[in-house]
Amino acid sequence: MKTKFAVEDLTIHRIIEIEEPTTGPGYSPKEFFPDLTPEMLAENRGWMTGNGLDPEHGNILLCFQSYILRTPHHNILVDSCIGNDKNYPTRPLWHKRSDPRYMRQLAETGLKVEDIDFVMCSHLHPDHVGWNTRLENGRWVPTFPKARYLFSERELDYWTAEHKKTPITYMDDSVLPIIAANRADLVKSDHALDDHVHLVPTPGHSPDHFAVHAGKREAGAVFTGDCIHSPLQARYPELGMRADWDRKMAGESRRKFLEHYCDSATLFCAMHFPSPSVGHLKRWGEGFRLNYVE
Repeated sequence: MKTKFAVEDLTIHRIIEIEEPTTGPGYSPKEFFPDLTPEMLAENRGWMTGNGLDPEHGNILLCFQSYILRTPHHNILVDSCIGNDKNYPTRPLWHKRSDPRYMRQLAETGLKVEDIDFVMCSHLHPDHVGWNTRLENGRWVPTFPKARYLFSERELDYWTAEHKKTPITYMDDSVLPIIAANRADLVKSDHALDDHVHLVPTPGHSPDHFAVHAGKREAGAVFTGDCIHSPLQARYPELGMRADWDRKMAGESRRKFLEHYCDSATLFCAMHFPSPSVGHLKRWGEGFRLNYVE
């Protein structure tokens, strides 16, 4: 399975934490996509099986992963997955993990935690912020001690206010410790880091979600975050998923985003598509498909 890619003067690594379902069934298609009709599912079940649907249970296949982006200037972690020791009693695959796989794969790229310059969190959902921190002597400390962590200021304001109304566990263990350690940079969702990397506003799944585009020329690479979860949403961009903050806005953002990268040379790095996850986006009728890189 290919986990390293090169485009322009960039090197990209996939760091895979979990591919679901590793044990037992996950979400049914109707649970995951509330507006999915039986007719849509029947029409697409064939090509989706093994490429978004579990062949055994017929449920949604998801990959939970980060991307390491190495530019001439920086080493960047895009989204930080679930993490170890985090408290998710209703999600057995996430709960109190003690798996060395994530850190082992990071080491296999030739990088140490001290080598990461920036951590970019596309949004503040638990499976995108978990490795922001690690448990050390009973305290949550930044996993990447020299990194600046980029959060959308608007996104952080929203979830901080929600946390004050009803406590959110991952805010306490994976987000607020970064603020307390003075490692966070609060930015707009169209922020440019440098001449190689800029953020792309894609709101809807969360209040101020962003994707990350890298590259100086026409090709480069784009990292989707949760702008899109499944190959089925590429074919039907307006198809919302269960956890969307604003399903209509998410569909509009997804359509615009996919139109922009369709039929381009940009390497399309999907956060949750099953392996191999990376390819080039092509038009398919009124929608799109990802042609995977071999």
